This record gives sequence, C-alpha cells and structure tokens, in this order.
Amino acid sequence: MNVKSLTYWITCFTCCMSVHIGLAQPKDTHVMTHDKVTIFTDPEHGAKSFIGWGEFPDSGKGIRRIDMQVTLAYPADRAIAHWDYLDRIKILRRGGQKGRRVNFEIGRLLTPYGSNFQPGWSYTWSVDVTDFESFLRDSVEIEYIHTGYESPELGWDLTINFHIDFGPRIAKFISVETLWDGHFNYGNPENDIENSLAPKAISRAAGSAFGRFRIQHTGHGMDSTGGCSEFCRRWREVIVDDQVVDHRDRWKECGDNPLYPQGGTWIFDRGHWCPGYLQAPDIIDVPLTRSQHTVDINMEPFITSDIKQPVEAVTCYFFQFSAPTHSHDVAVEEIMAPNREVPFNRFNPIAFNARIKIRNLGKERLRTAVITYQTAGFAEKTFRWQGDLPFYEDATIKLPGEISARSGLNQFSVTLSEPNGVQDEWPDDNKIEAEFYDVPMLPTRMIIDFLTNNKPEENSLFIVNSSGDTVFMKSPERLKPATHYSDTLALAEGSYFLMLTDSTGDGLEFWFQPESGYGRLRLKDVQGHILHLFESDCGNGEFFAFRCDEDALVDTTAAFLSVNIFPRMVADHLRIYTTTHKPSTLKIRITRDGEYIEEHEYTHIQDSITGMDVSHLKEGRYVMEIYIDGEHRMNRRFNKR
Repeated sequence: MNVKSLTYWITCFTCCMSVHIGLAQPKDTHVMTHDKVTIFTDPEHGAKSFIGWGEFPDSGKGIRRIDMQVTLAYPADRAIAHWDYLDRIKILRRGGQKGRRVNFEIGRLLTPYGSNFQPGWSYTWSVDVTDFESFLRDSVEIEYIHTGYESPELGWDLTINFHIDFGPRIAKFISVETLWDGHFNYGNPENDIENSLAPKAISRAAGSAFGRFRIQHTGHGMDSTGGCSEFCRRWREVIVDDQVVDHRDRWKECGDNPLYPQGGTWIFDRGHWCPGYLQAPDIIDVPLTRSQHTVDINMEPFITSDIKQPVEAVTCYFFQFSAPTHSHDVAVEEIMAPNREVPFNRFNPIAFNARIKIRNLGKERLRTAVITYQTAGFAEKTFRWQGDLPFYEDATIKLPGEISARSGLNQFSVTLSEPNGVQDEWPDDNKIEAEFYDVPMLPTRMIIDFLTNNKPEENSLFIVNSSGDTVFMKSPERLKPATHYSDTLALAEGSYFLMLTDSTGDGLEFWFQPESGYGRLRLKDVQGHILHLFESDCGNGEFFAFRCDEDALVDTTAAFLSVNIFPRMVADHLRIYTTTHKPSTLKIRITRDGEYIEEHEYTHIQDSITGMDVSHLKEGRYVMEIYIDGEHRMNRRFNKR
C-alpha cells in the first residue's frame, strides 16, 4: 500500500472514530461525595461537620441541570437517630485543597423522627441545585453539618449524590452574592428582626438580564404564647425598589408528608418545614432594568416576651443571569402519577388521570404544548395543554383517561413537543419515564369496615370512579364517635379510588392526642377476607386506587399485617391491635434508647386486641419491636407517663 492510500485509510478511520465518539457522549453523569457516611451528633457543641470531595465536570462542559439527591439510612453500626434536627449541606471550596472558600448553602434537610424505622430502612430526597453549577466544577468540597444534642451512639448513614444532565445552560450565570445568612431573633421589641434583615443595594452586573432570590428559610424555637417560630404561621415579603414582588406564608403543612408514619410529632405543621424534609428553596425571579436596585425582606410584625425563643434561620442569595438561552423551551420535570417512587406514595398507584409537572425554560411565555403519553405496550394518547407560564414557572397537569397497565411492573412515558406551536429548542428534556405497579383488581362486591375514633367530625370517606362521579360517601355529619360501620358495596366494573380525609391532619390515631381515640379502616370481600389495610396514623388521610371486575379472584393466602398500639401516651395499660392473614405468634421486644428492657410473646394472634400492663416501666420514651413468627416486621413507639 502506498503512502497516499495509507493516508486515505487513516483519515477515514479517524473520521469514523470521531463520529462514533461524538455519538457516544453521555447525556448525564453522577458525582458522589458521601457514600454511606455514618453521621452522629456532637452534644458538646451542638453541630458536627462531615466533609466529602467530588470530581465534577470541568467548566468547558455545558450543564443543563443538577439535582442533589440526599439519602439517610438506618446506620450499619448503631441504632437510628430519633430527632428532627436542622442540617445543612454546603459547597465549601472548588479547586482542591487550595481552592477559594465560598461556603454556599445548597441544601437544608430537616431529619425525620427515626424511632419507628427498622434496620434496612432508607429514604432519598432530591432538590434542584442548578443555580450553583458554576461552583460544582472540577474538585469540590461538600460539607454536611449535622446538628443536635442526642447521644452520638445514635445516627444515620448519609449518601449525597449529584445527578448532572449535560446540555446548554438555561441562562448564563453572571454573579451571586449573599444578602442575609444567619439565625435571627424574631419578636424582640428591643431588637426588631428588620435590623438584621436590613435593605441591601444590588448593582447590576454587565450582561445580566434578571436576578434570582434563592431563599432557605425555616422557623425554630417555641414561645409561650403562639409557639413561634416553629409552630406559628407568619408571612414574609420580598421587596424590590419598594415594590412587593413576593408575599407568602412561612408555613408548611406536614400531614401529607410521604415519609410516614414517623415517631414524634411528625403531623404538626411548622414554620416552612416538616420533619423528614429536604427543603425546596423559595425562588423569586425579578427583571434587572437599571444600574442599581434596592432589595429587602420584611417579616410580619410580631412581639413576644420570650425573646430568646423565636428564631428565623434565613439564608438568601441573589443570583444574576443573562437572558434565557432559548425562546421556546419546555421541560417535563416529574411524572407524579403513575410512579412507584416513595416520594409520590401519597397518590400512587393510580388508575386514571396521570399527573405530571412541566416547567417553562424559554424567555417567551408558554401558552400551549402537545403532550403525548403512554404505558409501554399500549396505545399512545395525546393532550393539548393550554395555559400561561412565564419563564421558570411550573404547572402540574392532569392527563385525562385511564392508565393502561398489565399486572405487575409497568413503564409510563411522557413527551412534550411544540411549545407555542413551534419546535422546542432543546428537546432532550422533553421526555421522561417512570416505573409503576398496576392497581389491585378487586371483586365488584366488597365491604368497607370502618371504626371511627372519638372525633369523626374530622373525617370524610368517599369513592370516586373514572368519570369523576362519587359512588360512595361517608360525610362527617353521618358519623358517630367510636362506632363501627360495615357497608357492603356493589360497584360496576371499572376503575376507582377510595379517599379518607382528615380535616385537622391527625389521621384516625395519633400518639400525642390519645383523647382523640383510635380508629381504623379496612376493605374486605363479602366472605370477610382482607383486601386492603389502611394506616391509621396517616395525617391528612389515605388514598387507595383499584379496579373492579366481576371475575376477580381474591388471593386468600396473600400476606398482610397491621399492628397498632393505643394509647401511645400511656400511664398503666395499652392495647395492641393486630391483623394478619393467618394465626401467628406475636413477640413484643421493648427497648429504651436502644437498651433492651423486656419482651412478651402471644400465640394464635390473627385479628386480635391484646392488653399489656406497662405501669411498672419508668417514665420516658420506649420502642416496641414487633416480631411476627420470628421476623422483625416493624417498630412502634410509646411514651410512658
């Protein structure tokens, strides 16, 4: 082969390899900075730092989105922690050990009450941290600060993973500055919080088009009159050039938390947070139209005599960005239902009316989009959405129709197209998929077995079909306290959901309110076999979707289990309510702060109420480890008075 021919073939081979490599470029990557790191408290100082490093993409790689995924798990070498503490996740440095220290808070996690959780438990939260993408480059030091004063012999296993999608920036980052960062006393008549949250002047950076407030804000402490700042509802305003651009209650409802039930007072609404919650920051975008702007935060006026109690923990950054990269750009962010992921468990599985969340990432207001959706193996459906979304605003959309599915695991996909009737300028985030399990198939005849608690005026119970018609209803005015109801239903074949609601968010039973009594809800077939057991400690309520078929067969061998104790704030005696699919041996192992106290064993337990004398126990908090036929199935907590 002559030199000319050899050069030709080398050139062809090189070009082919270049094309192949170009096609093989990954669309995303993961960076893990903490991998099952056991975290625990430092009671002497009230906070302990856990450092991890990660190798992130270099600055030449375009980043579209970064989600930080935070997992807590039952620790491998100790008992699980119990309390709801305020933890922070920060970027300390970029560029290695000698890199510049930036100290940006990128996440705020409120730990759950863990006493109910057993070995093997874990939970993952996720939050969008794309605003910080310019600092999540190269070698980055990430700090997790765990606070609290409980024993360091308790803890969590912590994993922090960053999921990074490659692509063009939504808008070019220009600058960021810290406006307010600290724990500020609230309600002190001698030192108003507005002295700490004083107005700031912002100079517009060259090339910037809009500014973004990114605010992490939680209330803590409890004064004697209103429970501020943890348990009081107060508003906050964000002001730009003397104009209110955002007004919201600094408050969060906790009875719908997907991490449930927990130990402790998990259902109580709080000052912009809940136990077991990775806080989504408040994002407020404002146009930058002149060389300098004045920005401010105002809190609702408030005075207390307990001046050391109410505290507002505020971290606020002000980002400046260029104009959005694209004019017409929409992304589908979540399939909320159907979806088998735990954060969506409050309304899954579902039989009809899928739900998704979309976001407008283009500079033009989004007014129309085409949505196609389907379960793998079934026909595709189309929905034409109409609305009015400014840049970076999101919308939750209900997709019409029943959700096709096969028995077992399925895959549901959603694709967006034609934002405002034109081609999307970045289609890579137009499609999303989620796995889901089909809803159970039940017979058309069934029994609703409902025991009310002492406050049935708080509860509603209803069944809705796929046409939106309510086919069964138990309204509060028809319910009597501590009463057993058994209703036999004859439903048409089709899809349904049953919904139990509680207007005060304390479910059918809650340990801190024994005066409300104990209630429970079950579905049975007409022969008395259990079809479904509902959780009594359910906060705002319970959702259960199903299909009915006249030929449906009930699996009478299917395993199910419910164990509840009442009262859980107890002086002398409590009762253990157990429901299982067959006669079983129940073993109760009682511990206190991880230390064994005593155990009890009961045989031939199936649908039983078992009494237990605890009068001899010392005052304090105890955990019941529940064993069925020798297998540790769950934990239940009680407080001895």
